[in-house]
Amino acid sequence: MAMQTNSPKTSLRVAVLHGGGYVGMWMIELLLRHPEVSLKWVTSRSGAGRPVYSVHPTLFGKTSLLFSAPEEVDYNEVDVVFITAEHKQGVYVVMNLLEQGYKGKIIDLSADFRFEDASLYPTWFGYEHPAPDLLPLFQYGLVEVYETLIRESRYVANPGCFATALNLALYPLSGSLSGTHFHITAMTGASGSGNKASAGTHFPNRNGNVRTYKVLNHQHQPEILQTCGAETRFSFVPVSGPWTYGIWASIQFSAEVTKKQLDEWYYEAYGNQPGIRLWPSLPELLPVVGTPFCDLGTAAGKREGVVVVAIDNLWKGAASQAIQNMNLMTGLPVMKGLL
Repeated sequence: MAMQTNSPKTSLRVAVLHGGGYVGMWMIELLLRHPEVSLKWVTSRSGAGRPVYSVHPTLFGKTSLLFSAPEEVDYNEVDVVFITAEHKQGVYVVMNLLEQGYKGKIIDLSADFRFEDASLYPTWFGYEHPAPDLLPLFQYGLVEVYETLIRESRYVANPGCFATALNLALYPLSGSLSGTHFHITAMTGASGSGNKASAGTHFPNRNGNVRTYKVLNHQHQPEILQTCGAETRFSFVPVSGPWTYGIWASIQFSAEVTKKQLDEWYYEAYGNQPGIRLWPSLPELLPVVGTPFCDLGTAAGKREGVVVVAIDNLWKGAASQAIQNMNLMTGLPVMKGLL
């Protein structure tokens, strides 16, 4: 992994590549708010020449930027690139950047550099990784676990939304309750499926409905094992919920543990992390929507425990975590521009 020393720098020149989707929308919104950032470019081949707000109406009146075609960007004028392309596309964007001699920092929000092991890609994403030699260059960007390594990295792979929530919930347990089997039910809103219509996101099918999908076989599972350890045992049931933003997950397990012990483990892991809110009770979903936080809370019975985690899937599960990564990589406070 490439390492380097960073010092704070004002007026970071930033580009968002493939910014036409929901994640791209929130990347643009949050970067426009950031006091140390100058957003120079947003690319979209299909939208080139059109105002950014023509695709993202919530940005109307906030920016006069036009979408650019990727080849129009002068990467010599960019310090940080965010790639919000779909899976299987992000890797080609990175390859193109490096072939052009780009020397700045890269934060990739696709899944294309999240795994250390290239052999996982055919199994979980259905393709052979075209540049396995680049995988070791990317640091996995789970901010509250890998902060020191992220600060020293030039290239970061932003975690998936489910993986962010479940890794942060399981990480303090994986060492203390080694060998325990964790039963996970995690519910996500419609925006997690992207901005392309499908039967699963069609309003009459989704509204008022709850359904499971990819049961025990979700593509974010390897990210959890990579962070929490290959010996971590869990059953993961993803659920589509009838809302737009947010992930809410319940983790249940059998163990002789008290709530006091659970709370101590989480405080030890995250008590000094400004992006995590440790609740005295089990957190709800709505208070975290539209925020950069991860909310965590615990409960315990005589021989069982429960942990609940909630995040906004497009904020902490994507765009705001990417901002946190940028802040760390450039020597800024981790929550700069987010609070």
